[in-house]
This record gives sequence, structure tokens and C-alpha cells, in this order.
Amino acid sequence: MSDPVVTGDIDLSVVDEMIEQYGTDTSAAIPILLGLQERYRYLPIDALRYVTEKTEATPDQVYGVATFYGQFRLKPVGEHIVRVCHGTACHVRGAVSIDQTVCDALGLADGEDTTEDYQYTLEKVACLGCCSLSPVIMIDDKVYGSLTRKKVQRIFKKIGREEAKQ
Repeated sequence: MSDPVVTGDIDLSVVDEMIEQYGTDTSAAIPILLGLQERYRYLPIDALRYVTEKTEATPDQVYGVATFYGQFRLKPVGEHIVRVCHGTACHVRGAVSIDQTVCDALGLADGEDTTEDYQYTLEKVACLGCCSLSPVIMIDDKVYGSLTRKKVQRIFKKIGREEAKQ
């Protein structure tokens, strides 16, 4: 058995395991990419290149799949995902202000979506399905509704205190 191929922090033997499970056919690209996404929380470019070397999928096919489906990410994300709803009800009730407050609380500059320590990634979403609670954010799987700027600030201060205790 050969030594695992490691590029940076990416152990490419994970790709070999997935190829062994799903095969080298082009139809195996999606399950392989899903496995990589689950393992790394994004699709490392070195892993994508390795997939194209070891399967029948071309670079265009792999990149096409990786960029077409919204659940695939091409850059690292934070440990926690913060979703800010920008649906109609939330927009009318101040989603833009809530979004800015989240950015301020996380220390994100314009155009940034992930904190430097990779603790949080901010996503703007079209709807979280909680219109009666608007404006709404979701942190991981927990929904926070009827928000104001002050409530958002308190939420992140509380999370910061809880993380400091750990």
C-alpha cells in the first residue's frame, strides 16, 4: 500500500476511498463531491483536481457540478453558519439593518462572509419560512425571530460568553 497523498491540510486518500465506494464513472462525481463537502465543509481545489485525475470526469464536468449546485462551496466556511433572511416580510421589517448588525457583531467587512478564525460564515437567504417572526436569522439550526439591532447584539454577546466558558 502506498503512502496517502497529502496536499496542504487535505488528505487525498479520502478521495481514493470515495472512488473505491462510488467508482470512476462520470456519474460518481456528485456522490464523491458530496462526500468531500461533508468531510471538509467545502471542496478543496486540490481534491477536485485529484478527482479529475482519478475518475473519468473532466475538469469542466467536475467544476460544472461544483458550481451549479448551491450546497457546494469552493472556499472554506465557518464552523457556524449564520443565515439572514431577506424574504419580503423580513426585508420590509429591517433585514438590511439586521444583516449589517450581524456583520458588525462578527467583525465582517463589506464583501466578507467568513470570519478570520473560521468560526462563522454569513449567508443571505431568500426565505427561512418564518415570516410571522420576521425579521429572522438562523444560526446553525436555531431560529431567532422578531429581531432588532439590540437583540442581535445580545445574541452574539451571549454566544461569545458561552464559547468563552468552553
